[in-house]
Amino acid sequence: MKHKILLAEDDPNLGFVIKDLLQGEGYKVELCKDGQAALKAFVNNNFDLCILDVMMPRKDGFTLAEDIRKSNKTVPIIFLTAKGMKEDVVKGFKAGGDDYITKPFNTEEFKLRVGAKLKHLEEKIKEETMKTSYTIGKYFFDHKNLELSFNKKAPMNLTAKEADILQIFCHHLGEVITREDILKRVWGDDDYFIGRSMDVFISRLRKYLSEDTSVQIVNVHGVGFKMVVEK
Repeated sequence: MKHKILLAEDDPNLGFVIKDLLQGEGYKVELCKDGQAALKAFVNNNFDLCILDVMMPRKDGFTLAEDIRKSNKTVPIIFLTAKGMKEDVVKGFKAGGDDYITKPFNTEEFKLRVGAKLKHLEEKIKEETMKTSYTIGKYFFDHKNLELSFNKKAPMNLTAKEADILQIFCHHLGEVITREDILKRVWGDDDYFIGRSMDVFISRLRKYLSEDTSVQIVNVHGVGFKMVVEK
C-alpha cells in the first residue's frame, strides 16, 4: 500500500517540484497551498506523513502542526522552510515537529529523510501488531507470560528484556536486525555500554535455545543479528 503524504506549500512552483519528486518515489501526495486548506485535508483524510512549509497564508506551519497534534499525536511532521535560525528550529519541535529541513535542500537527502520517517512508522506499526506467542523449532515462546518451553516441558521464566529481544527476533525471523534497532526498541538508547549489556542478554538466549540445534541466533558482522530456524 502506498504511503499518503500531506504537503502544505504556498509556493506553486516548489510545491509542484516536491509533489513530483515524492510521487516519483511511489507516494500519494495531496498538495495544499495554505495552512487552512491543509488542516481541512488532514481532518478529512488519513495521512502517513505531513510536510509543512512554515510561512503560509491563512495558517502558518507551526500553528498547523499544533492543530494536527490536537487530534493525532503520532503522525510524523517535517517542517520545510527557508528559515534556519536556531529559535525557529526549537519552535518547530515544540509545535510537534519530528524533523526540520531548510530550503534550498538536497533532493537525495530530502528523499532519505522522508523515507526514514516512513520506515520508522512502519516499524511502529509492526511492533503494535506483534503476536504474543511463537513456535521456534521445538520451542514455544509466550511473550505475554515471559515463558519459554522446550518440547512441552515445564517452561523457564525469562526477564522482560530477554522476552522483548526474543520477540523481535521471532517477529523478524530470518531477517537481519541491526544492533541499534534492538537497543532503541528495547532500551530506548543505543549507548555503547547498554550495547555490552545487550550482548549478555543475547548470549543467555542462545543458551536457552541450545537444546534445538536447528535454532540459531547468528552474528552478522558489523551489522547485528539474525535468528534462523533450519528445516
